[in-house]
Amino acid sequence: MISKLTLTIDDSVISVAKKYAKQKGKSLSAIVENYLMSISSKEIKEESISPSILKLMGAIELHENFDYKKELRKGIAKKHT
Repeated sequence: MISKLTLTIDDSVISVAKKYAKQKGKSLSAIVENYLMSISSKEIKEESISPSILKLMGAIELHENFDYKKELRKGIAKKHT
């Protein structure tokens, strides 16, 4: 079922959003719908994290510039040498 939704948005935002939608070849309604689906699916994914994993979150504090990809490459290289 499709329903109408009325939103109050600044005119300048609407103008930019319409241009973006046109460049992407999509309707503004489709873009808004996809965005709303994406944020609601993120909430569902967050809720499905197991309690065991949630306990681990925040257990390790890393410095602000930590590059996990670099550390992963080093670990893999060390494992295979």
